[in-house]
Amino acid sequence: MQLIEHPVVIGGGPVGLVLALSLQQAGVPVTVLEAQAPGAMYGDGRALALSFGTRQVLEQLQVWAMLADAVTAIETIHVSQQKGLGRTVLKAQEHQLPALGYVVSYGVLMRALDARLAQLTTGIKLHYEAPVTDLQVHASAADIVYTAADGQRYSLSTPLAVVADGGRSLEAIPGLQRDTKHYGHDALVGLVQTELPHRQIAYERFTPRGPMALLPNGDQFSLVWTGEQAYIDEIAALDDAAFLHALHAAFGDRVGRFLHAGKRFRFPLKLSKLEQTFAAHCVVIGNAAQTMHPVAGQGFNVGIRDAVALAENVASTASHEWGADHRLLAYQASRQRDTGRGLQFTDFLVNVFSNDLIGVGVLRGAGLGMLSMLPIARRFLVEKMSYGR
Repeated sequence: MQLIEHPVVIGGGPVGLVLALSLQQAGVPVTVLEAQAPGAMYGDGRALALSFGTRQVLEQLQVWAMLADAVTAIETIHVSQQKGLGRTVLKAQEHQLPALGYVVSYGVLMRALDARLAQLTTGIKLHYEAPVTDLQVHASAADIVYTAADGQRYSLSTPLAVVADGGRSLEAIPGLQRDTKHYGHDALVGLVQTELPHRQIAYERFTPRGPMALLPNGDQFSLVWTGEQAYIDEIAALDDAAFLHALHAAFGDRVGRFLHAGKRFRFPLKLSKLEQTFAAHCVVIGNAAQTMHPVAGQGFNVGIRDAVALAENVASTASHEWGADHRLLAYQASRQRDTGRGLQFTDFLVNVFSNDLIGVGVLRGAGLGMLSMLPIARRFLVEKMSYGR
């Protein structure tokens, strides 16, 4: 068993690497264990919606400059409902922001984070192709077993293990409890080309079958179309021409005709929170700690805020207390408001805006209309989306 006298991060995705870079910047050494090979995710075209607050984090870590030419800014968010009155429009200019958010592919973000890591000569030790096969948390440390690329097994003991791999390393640990709500909905995602340019506008469209979103991405839109699994089964089975016709029928005319659809992917939707965490020496962040419906684009950005808050907690702690129970309790308390409200907010949107009960459409329209007329309410919504406040 090799004793590591600093934090070990399990997972070298964006959340894990933001944590590692933040710790390095604060002068705290860190080891990162990543299951995949270097560059394995560079071809991942999944669209990520970055909040303005996430941009500020990446600027602080000197990553944003490597992304600037690859992101698409969202300057306006247009929110409406199908077959109903009421809409609201959020504009970055109204809130003295350069953008309300940004869209970038997962692979491009990973390439930029890796490029920043390559510039550093000290502070971060990164092991690729090192999947964690066992994680045991004890009263005085966390013990980690991983398999290296050559097949050899290694054991580490650390005062603080951080699970940032989406929860894969937690699967074999008994006693952990998740509060999970399965919506019975799937999301269908992909790129679509439209007749009219996006003009930096993102669209959130609430339909009786489920929310849908179009996010400006390069010269196209990234589509997120959600609904009951049987409904998405029907949509996914359509050929391209029929799919584009159905999309236009659900979305409307604001971007003209839908001309082309790229490869489509789907995944199930749920709301999940890890209820029982470790008393000391291990902490869970990002999607491993909470999973949100994509309706408000909060999940990824909440994970980034997890990483920043944990780095601040560790950096302000004496090294002999890294992973101590009272320090992890302080971290959990600092994140409770953001994560709790994020889960409640997304669940509220899904419940209120994803059904066709009599009278609900009128209430939805009234709510959107009031939001359009109340600057204070719009400011609250933008603050929540941008910073999690």
